[in-house]
Amino acid sequence: QVRLVESGGGLVQPGGSLRLSCAASGNIFSINAMGWYRQAPGEERELVAAITKGGSTNYADSVKGRFTISRNNAKDTVLLQMNSLKPEDTAVYYCHARWGVFGHEYDSWGQGTQVTVSS
Repeated sequence: QVRLVESGGGLVQPGGSLRLSCAASGNIFSINAMGWYRQAPGEERELVAAITKGGSTNYADSVKGRFTISRNNAKDTVLLQMNSLKPEDTAVYYCHARWGVFGHEYDSWGQGTQVTVSS
């Protein structure tokens, strides 16, 4: 089992910055990739950014150059630094982990944290 706890959401003005943090616990050595998804009202959940166990990163086109995903050396915490925020970034942001044991892969999700970009 892998459990995820997010923090760092809130209200910010357009052009501002926020940093989201996701702490993983449990069988962290089984994690193959972690990332952030977001879901706006009436929209489907979409990938924002992801980082693999090997350190490769992937970003949605809409956030490239503005958001940066990183992790700590213990590989149990993933950060999402969000700069130059726009109103269209408003959504609930969910931390995600893909992990595997005995040849099976599983997904874990955090509870979500609200990010609101508004003046």
